[in-house]
Amino acid sequence: MLPHLDAAYRFARWLAGAGAGSGDADDIVQDAFLRAFRAFDSLRGGDVKAWLFTIVRNCHATAVQQRQRRGAVPLAEEHLETMRPVVEDAATDPESVTAAAEERRTLARLVSALPEEHREVLLLREMEDMSYREIAQVTQVPIGTVMSRLARARATLRGKWLEQSAGEPRAVR
Repeated sequence: MLPHLDAAYRFARWLAGAGAGSGDADDIVQDAFLRAFRAFDSLRGGDVKAWLFTIVRNCHATAVQQRQRRGAVPLAEEHLETMRPVVEDAATDPESVTAAAEERRTLARLVSALPEEHREVLLLREMEDMSYREIAQVTQVPIGTVMSRLARARATLRGKWLEQSAGEPRAVR
């Protein structure tokens, strides 16, 4: 399970959303690993990563339910989750670095604004490179539902990205 710790943490951060603090993701992952450790004997073959992500997803759902029962509202995070660069670029000039950072923040904000069921399938497919079958196992929905949610998530994200970038001035090179 340890090789999947970073991926589980990333997934928990995205599930928790941009408004949640990193402590929420820490708690989710800690709870998930405790549950996974206790239930490890019940794992019969299969994909450990998908099994672990299912536990992370369930821990997140439990945390959301508990927060709603308590009526707690998370404080706004001072900065959005940073994503790994979409394109590894060797450019080191300040303008390129700033533009890339702004694009990552925009993308993180737009992904966080997606409905949870769309966000989780998009993240599992694009960030964690899981197969449709693995995503179906994690989300406990049929593969067809995974495919339709992924298509909707991509279309929504593309539309919001284009809306966002339509109003931005472009530098002439």
